Amino acid sequence: MNFENFILPHIWNLKPYSSARDEFKGKEGVFLDANENPLGSGLVENWNRYPDPLQLAIKEQLSEIKSCKTDQIFLGNGSDEAIDLIMRMTCQSGVHNIILCPPTYGMYEVSASINHIEQRKVSLTKQYQLDVEGILKTINSNTRLLFICSPNNPTGNKLNRSDIYTLIESFKSGFVIIDEAYIDFSDEPSFIMELAKYPQVIVMQTLSKAYGLASLRLGMAFAHSSIISLLNKIKPPYNIGGATQEIVHKALANTSFKEEAVKSILSERSRLIEGLENIPEVIHIFPSDANFILVQFKRANDLFHFLIEAKLITRNRSSVALCEDSIRITIGMSEENDKLVRLIQQFYSA
Repeated sequence: MNFENFILPHIWNLKPYSSARDEFKGKEGVFLDANENPLGSGLVENWNRYPDPLQLAIKEQLSEIKSCKTDQIFLGNGSDEAIDLIMRMTCQSGVHNIILCPPTYGMYEVSASINHIEQRKVSLTKQYQLDVEGILKTINSNTRLLFICSPNNPTGNKLNRSDIYTLIESFKSGFVIIDEAYIDFSDEPSFIMELAKYPQVIVMQTLSKAYGLASLRLGMAFAHSSIISLLNKIKPPYNIGGATQEIVHKALANTSFKEEAVKSILSERSRLIEGLENIPEVIHIFPSDANFILVQFKRANDLFHFLIEAKLITRNRSSVALCEDSIRITIGMSEENDKLVRLIQQFYSA
C-alpha cells in the first residue's frame, strides 16, 4: 500500500527547523552555538545545555525492549503529542475525516476538535467490541485515520484481534492508529510486530502505566521509518526535556521494576474483583485487560460522591455512552483496594 498519499503535500515539502544540536551531535567541545547560559543552572545538576532532539539513547533501549529499529520510534510529550501531530500530518480541515469508536480515550476527539477535523463516530457494540460493518460503511475516500484503543479506555477490555486485522486490511485511504497504552497488562501481543507487514499501521504506547512514569509525560509511537521521519520533522525541536530523558534512561534499565509492578497490579486486580463480587449492589464488573476495572453499580453517582467525601477518588463514567451507572477504578495498593471495598460496603449498608 502506498501510504505516501495519506500525508498532506505540504508536510512532504516542509523544511524543518534545524536546531544547534541537529547540526552538531557531539558531547565534547566548547559550545558557543545555541545561546545557552555558560554558567550552569544554579542547581546541583546543570541543565543549561539543550537535550538530544531525537532522544537516541532512549530509542536504543526501546529498540531492544520492543524488538524494533530506532528509526521506527517516535517519542512525544505523552501520547497526546503523537495524536496531535498525526492529525496535523494527515488531515486538512474541511476535507478529511477520522473515525472514532466510543466509548474510548477522550483525547482523540479533543485533538480532532482543536484541529477542526470532522469526526465520524461508530460506537462499540454492547459487548464493547468493534462494529466492523458499521466502521467499513462509515469510511469514505477522505477518511485518513481510524483510532482503535486496545485494551480500551474506559472499558478495560481488549478488542477482538481478528476484527482489527479485518479493518487494517480493508481500510485503504488512511492510517490505522492502534493505541496500546495498557498493553503491558494484557496477554495480547503488540501490533509493533506487524509493522513490516502493515506499513499503514501506527502503534502508540506509553511509559505512564506499567513503568510508573506518568509525571514525566513520555509517549511512544511506532511506525514505518518514513512516518517517524515526518513526525520528527514537524515536532517541536526539543519536545522531550533533558531531565526527562535522563530519568527515563535510568528507568528503562531497571527492567525488574516494570515486571514486578505488572505482576502485583494483576494480582491486586483479581483480588479487588473478588471483593466486589460479594457486594449485592454491584450490577456488573466488566472484563479487564488493563490496570483498572469498569464497574456498574446501583446508585453509582451517589456512591462516587460518597467516596470523594471519604477522600477516595475514582472516575465516574456514568455519563459516557454505553457506560451508564459505571465507575472506573484504578487498581491501587493492597490497603487502598481494601479501603475501597470497605467504603462501598459502608455506603450500601447505611
